[in-house]
Amino acid sequence: VQLQASGGGLVQAGGSLRLSCTASGGVFSAHHMSWFRQTSRQEREFVAAINSAGTNKYYADSSKGRFAISRDNAENIVYLQMNSLKPEDTAVYYCGARNKWNIADFGSAYMSRWTYYNWGQGTQVTVSS
Repeated sequence: VQLQASGGGLVQAGGSLRLSCTASGGVFSAHHMSWFRQTSRQEREFVAAINSAGTNKYYADSSKGRFAISRDNAENIVYLQMNSLKPEDTAVYYCGARNKWNIADFGSAYMSRWTYYNWGQGTQVTVSS
């Protein structure tokens, strides 16, 4: 599956953005999906994940209460709604995918970047103070 992330931009602290990740070339509904972010000073870190059916959602502590992940399997899109943004949320955001058929326990693996075999190109989010 190929992934295309979009929706990033420049926003003031306290503002909101909604990121989108559109999938093509595969069976989207068979893939667990995630959002990670990366800065020049940090490794790629987990933000949020959602299982293939959309029934289980997982969040990093830094995302809980502010971000919401969702998916539309009919449209092959996964979203990340980001509210109450902070300057420390500034990063390039990547969506990742993992086929559900080759992972036994997504619930214990979702936080690792190595779980995901497919990545989008990233979208820049900049939050000004």
